[in-house]
Amino acid sequence: MNKIIKDQISRLKPSATLAINEESNRLKKGGKKIFKFGFGQSPFPIPDSIILELKNNANKNSYLPMQGLEELRLEIAKDLNNNNNNNNFNSDDIIIGPGSKELMFLTQIAFKGEVLLPAPSWVSYQPQAVIANNVVHWVQTTFNSNWFPTAKQIEDKIKNIKSKNILFFLNSPNNPSGTVCKNLEEIAAVAKKHKLIVLSDEIYSRLTFNDPYKSISNFYPEGTIISTGLSKWCGAGGWRLGFFAIPNHLKDLKNSIKILCSESFTSVSAPIQHAAVEAYKGNHSIYLAAVRKILSFTANYVYENLQSNLINVAKPEGGFYLFPEFTNAKFSTSSEMCKDILNKTGVALLPGSDFGLPSSKMVARLSYTDFDGVSFLKYTLSGKKLHNEDLKKYAPNIVDGVSILKEWSNSL
Repeated sequence: MNKIIKDQISRLKPSATLAINEESNRLKKGGKKIFKFGFGQSPFPIPDSIILELKNNANKNSYLPMQGLEELRLEIAKDLNNNNNNNNFNSDDIIIGPGSKELMFLTQIAFKGEVLLPAPSWVSYQPQAVIANNVVHWVQTTFNSNWFPTAKQIEDKIKNIKSKNILFFLNSPNNPSGTVCKNLEEIAAVAKKHKLIVLSDEIYSRLTFNDPYKSISNFYPEGTIISTGLSKWCGAGGWRLGFFAIPNHLKDLKNSIKILCSESFTSVSAPIQHAAVEAYKGNHSIYLAAVRKILSFTANYVYENLQSNLINVAKPEGGFYLFPEFTNAKFSTSSEMCKDILNKTGVALLPGSDFGLPSSKMVARLSYTDFDGVSFLKYTLSGKKLHNEDLKKYAPNIVDGVSILKEWSNSL
């Protein structure tokens, strides 16, 4: 068994998102004009009050409890309970990790069962399952279903899975599609019926554009693990702080994860945890409103300028991404298509096959965060209404890159 796992690991490639970022930087250093639409990193500065707390706690040099700073876990539990109607988390339900990605990985190792993934899914879910030797089952979705599975699709797939222990991943707002799941209640009913464990990846939840964010935990609190962190909503990806909220009903799995945490990362950086208290205790509504305003405006600009009879693209609803389908593209794989786009236009995209879709489907993920978030945020905080001319000034790569990408599509 160990040899099988090691053989599987040897066939893995570096994370697609990190690989495209490194390739884009390499080409840029070589003098090529690159539009970095392949890597989804927040372009915005961390709020000043959070940075100040990091400075004030830079002298904290003791190991913190493995599960995380008590004060931070209390504030996170309060925040979740205030925003998710049916949750009743306490500090003991929260685990702080060096990014939610690490906690997901340890969950895959601790979990005894099989994994159910909607396609498209974030690029690391499936490779982590491979490393953990978990069997993966895919539920294919389409543009017509807003890139989320129906309850019937999930139930039909479950009927063909022998294991009764199933870990189901749900990511809304979604990476890579930028859409929000509208049928949470139906999915929750199926999950409850079949006693699925739902890992609800809510890393983009504070970046939902229109309606207030809804979590599947509102409908299935006893079986849902909430996963999120600092990276997307407050621009602190490099700080590497994420957390899990695990209901008491799943305490056995929580205890297994805690053991793995203690034997892997020990505890998250003390100064960062102290600073994160301010992230969840402080009022950042003005900052968040401006960030959402910029992202929503930019996303809709890209959407309106790309959608055509040649390009299918779902209306953006949150996060950093769009997932255009180039209906007239004639390539053997979406990876080949993205290489052609990069070589001819300098626009870096990720192929849909990296997210679990058939390689024959001509879909790619586009991140619209290639701009100077510091200056754009400062301008937006002044309260001015955004116009296309503002994009040309503060996000010229978005404007130029989208134009060039559309020209490429029209030339096929």
